[in-house]
Amino acid sequence: MIKWYLDVLKKYAEFNGRATRSEYWYFFLMSVIISIVLTVVGIAIKFPMLNNIYSIAVLIPSIAVGVRRMHDVDKSGWFILIPFYNLYLACIEGTPGTNQYGPDASGIDEIEQIGSN
Repeated sequence: MIKWYLDVLKKYAEFNGRATRSEYWYFFLMSVIISIVLTVVGIAIKFPMLNNIYSIAVLIPSIAVGVRRMHDVDKSGWFILIPFYNLYLACIEGTPGTNQYGPDASGIDEIEQIGSN
């Protein structure tokens, strides 16, 4: 789970390519957990802005992984702006094989190429 979170942070502002459901949702889950922890710690140390600082720090990676997730289902990154439909798209399986946004993020293309040799 932490691996997915760190992978997204390493791709800080990379909007090209595709992101698997695992990459997207594990990043989302870790961000929520970290936000809750920082909120509690911020209240305990009387610095409630701690969570806000974290939220600003991960804003760009959050948008980038969302755009890449839309790309995985063969949609434009702008679809993250459509309420509810973007949630549906984030939950469905990505387009198998290569699409207009790049090779399959799950690595299935690579496995099929190795198997066909």
